[in-house]
Amino acid sequence: QVQLVESGGGLVQPGGSLRLSCAASGFTFSNYAMSWYRQAPGMERELVARIIPGRRTQYADSVKGRFTISRDNAKNTVYLQMNSLKPDDTAVYYCKADRTAAIVYWGQGTQVTVSS
Repeated sequence: QVQLVESGGGLVQPGGSLRLSCAASGFTFSNYAMSWYRQAPGMERELVARIIPGRRTQYADSVKGRFTISRDNAKNTVYLQMNSLKPDDTAVYYCKADRTAAIVYWGQGTQVTVSS
């Protein structure tokens, strides 16, 4: 049974940091590209960051220089380190695993709220 379980969300003040984790099970983690998406109220879900099996990364322009995605294949876990957080970063953050367009798994999401 495939599972993606996100953790690490919460309430943080502007300028603060959070680290999200996504623990995967039920598939061969090292063979999959892993991504973080986010969805704010009334908005479409958007890609935040992506890391492929070869560890090449890509980021949304809005988070470049502030967020870092990484993966630990030994722990079947992908991370999103978020620094210099802004109120606009407030959203539900989702973990996604994909190998092809037809093989895609999503986590349940974790809430990140940036507010003073």
